[in-house]
Amino acid sequence: MTPGDSPQRPGVLMVGNFLSRHGANPSVGEDLAHRLRELRWDVITTSHRRLRPWRLADMVITTLRRHRRYDVAQVDVFSGPAFRWAEAVTACLRVVGKPVIFTLHGGELPAFARRHPQRVKALLRHAAAVTAPSPYLADALRPWREDLLLLPNPLELERYPFRPRGPSQKSLRPRVVWLRAFHRTYRPELAPQAIAPLVADYPELQLEMIGPDKGDGSLQATEAKARELGVQDNLRIVPGVPKSEVPQRLAAADLFLNTTDADNTPVSILEALACGLCIVSTNAGGLPKLLSDGEDALLAPVGDAEALSAALRRLLEDPGLATRLSAAGRTKVEAFDWNRVLPRWQQLLRAAAQAGPKRSLVSDSLSGDSP
Repeated sequence: MTPGDSPQRPGVLMVGNFLSRHGANPSVGEDLAHRLRELRWDVITTSHRRLRPWRLADMVITTLRRHRRYDVAQVDVFSGPAFRWAEAVTACLRVVGKPVIFTLHGGELPAFARRHPQRVKALLRHAAAVTAPSPYLADALRPWREDLLLLPNPLELERYPFRPRGPSQKSLRPRVVWLRAFHRTYRPELAPQAIAPLVADYPELQLEMIGPDKGDGSLQATEAKARELGVQDNLRIVPGVPKSEVPQRLAAADLFLNTTDADNTPVSILEALACGLCIVSTNAGGLPKLLSDGEDALLAPVGDAEALSAALRRLLEDPGLATRLSAAGRTKVEAFDWNRVLPRWQQLLRAAAQAGPKRSLVSDSLSGDSP
């Protein structure tokens, strides 16, 4: 092994979306690359290109041209058109003889795998290891690769101030926060519908919705629904905030509302748990595997604004329940701390680099503790 400066720090190529320089929040991959570099690992990342065709070209060119500088590749795998990126890069890695670790992403990936089973199986069989950030994705993709590793999306917990919740909201100003992109997948228009039945009893309730506008009309539909229901004065829309401001935004709220139709292990949920917020969420996708209804969150059926509203009311009127959920959520998310997850990434990358491109290396010794 020649590219890396040490068997303990092999050279790593990381392939995914590295778009923070264009205003996007840093991905988990960007954070991992940064932390490895702080530990003196030689890390190459691709791609920061904004336009998808150029991004794909950059990924392929970097993989081929810089193959002497890395020993192992880590490639993010998404559904839809982005799946082609993983296929193209993997073909290049086979040409240059480098092992690859895949990281699965996105609540839509299981449905994509069912539609394209041969493509997914053909891709995953080439990996030294395949990681999933949630039990949901791990279970859903096991028909295509049995030996999946669970490596959660981590947080730096010390950045998230924990405050136990337990409001008796009649004398307070309830603060609800929603933190996603304004896109139809996340059903943002359900948020004003969920708070509307509460405003008569809690006239000073405030819903802050934070997220970028994805341009599909969801933002406008949310504003229109708030006006229709007469809760526009209870709603504040923030077009998105830097990642560094998220802990403070969450810390100022009491309840976290998640209205999505499809999901995996959203980082926003983990951040809210870390701050001690009480979670009210749909039971979409992998959320029931992440959250336990009545123990660390309250879950409602997908698309059911009335059930979401009822769950919010329960927390507003039962401070004991809120306190229990708040404490249990913080305990759960401690398994996602970078201090626990980063050593497992280092171990996996070293093992893949040493094993080479011809064999799977997953074993119980690499699996670690499940979050």
